[in-house]
Amino acid sequence: MSVELRRNGLQLAGTPLFLDATRKTPLSFVSHAHADHIGRHERTIATAATLRFMTHRLGKVHAPLPAPYGRPFELGPLSLELLPAGHILGSAQLRVIREDGKRIVYTGDLNLLPSLTAEPAQVAECDLLIIESTFGHPRYAFPPRDEVFGQVEQWVRRHLERGVVPVLLGYSLGKSQEAMKYLSGRGLSLVAHASIHEVAVLYGELGVPIERMRCFDGRVEPGEVLFFTPQAARNGGLSALWPRATAVLTGWALDGPGAARRYGADVAFPVSDHADCASLVRYAKATGARDILTHHGFADELAQVMRAQGLEARALGQPKQLALL
Repeated sequence: MSVELRRNGLQLAGTPLFLDATRKTPLSFVSHAHADHIGRHERTIATAATLRFMTHRLGKVHAPLPAPYGRPFELGPLSLELLPAGHILGSAQLRVIREDGKRIVYTGDLNLLPSLTAEPAQVAECDLLIIESTFGHPRYAFPPRDEVFGQVEQWVRRHLERGVVPVLLGYSLGKSQEAMKYLSGRGLSLVAHASIHEVAVLYGELGVPIERMRCFDGRVEPGEVLFFTPQAARNGGLSALWPRATAVLTGWALDGPGAARRYGADVAFPVSDHADCASLVRYAKATGARDILTHHGFADELAQVMRAQGLEARALGQPKQLALL
């Protein structure tokens, strides 16, 4: 058996199963509902939460195959099991067990720190690990999340005291809801761009309520914190608000001051829903995998770091077939 890196995503050779394919396939596992991981497949394996978010984003999902965490099921000769990935609500890893007992794990996007809005990641023991490498370069070492959220809160309150509208930029699904959960829990009132607010309402329906929020209608009341998407901000959605101060929540904040400028923000805070380099290495060791494939992002750099620590790791490169085990 092998894994093939095709133009529309990874595929387990000899099976119809794709992994986070972005173009239509007969069957794909979808690890989570961010736009760069979803597609209109003939059949989709995912958690119920991910399927709900996909329906919100794409419309009706054809032939959904919802799977709960930790409950193995059969796909022909293979046994499949979904495990929490900690990335966003409903995100999952996939463990595939072959007929010969060999275990293959695909992590999708992974976050190993405690989250206010996502299920805690679980170590998926395996023989071969395919691990995401978005922040796989050693320069990415995220500070403690509570510390960063504390800095965000201080920044917000400082501007509110001055009568300035604090605007936090984040993508509509995932990171924004976690920041909203934190700030509402600290007693702050929130107003959110419609795309962020709609997802936050879905979070509540899925058991993760976010209090003290309303949908942005063009105005911000005194004392409210505004959540906005970077795209809507670039399109002039904030032009009528003044005075305002803008911060972006992104792991790329560790790249320096240029990160804020790229988003048109005044400041960037290193809030990420991905694991950093050291965390990815620790996770790989914890799985017990004898063979590791790094995938996406800084795949070459992460594989090099892992090899330096005695792990058998290599990067998935251009589309080609790679033998597993």
